[in-house]
Amino acid sequence: MFPLGSVLFPGALLPLHVFEPRYRRLVQDCLAGEHEFGVVLIDRGHEVGGGDVRREVGAVARVLEVSELPDGRYMLATAGVRRIRVQAWLEDDPYPRAEAEDWPDEDASLVTEARVTEVAIRARRVRALASELGGDAGPLEIEIADDPLLASYHLSALAPVGSDDAYRLLACAGPGQRLDRLEELLGEAETVLRLRLSGAGA
Repeated sequence: MFPLGSVLFPGALLPLHVFEPRYRRLVQDCLAGEHEFGVVLIDRGHEVGGGDVRREVGAVARVLEVSELPDGRYMLATAGVRRIRVQAWLEDDPYPRAEAEDWPDEDASLVTEARVTEVAIRARRVRALASELGGDAGPLEIEIADDPLLASYHLSALAPVGSDDAYRLLACAGPGQRLDRLEELLGEAETVLRLRLSGAGA
């Protein structure tokens, strides 16, 4: 397991610079096996040095590319592939480990393409407003999957929300609930951005 200060969604990319000895060992074991490891959000504490408090819902990351540096550090390109739920944490020896199970989302068949498009439009609008304020909003053209489940994860990963809200999106029962919650968060962000823009123009 790799506890981090950010949330990994299935379908999202996660670059990692691995320098701490125990996580170098994790990478070595991972590459010798299935090239996968778990990622969970740290609730409190630090990413290194122990003493952190970890959330129970996370995602499995698959290693796509790896580069080992001369001093033993690793540069990884990984991607989230599926959601998991931690059942119990084990001893952090030689690195964080846990008993975890896959946690599939509820049926996505009730989520329509029109619903996904509606939320995507709002996400683009929020990005455009953030761009007007000079922020690094990212590209305005958002590429999302045709599959409603993956689309709900893609939009969540792109949303301008904090780690706690991102975690709540990851932990939603299914894509329908996730899109509803995401639309609420995007609405709140849009309101704040429009207020800032009106103030900037005053």
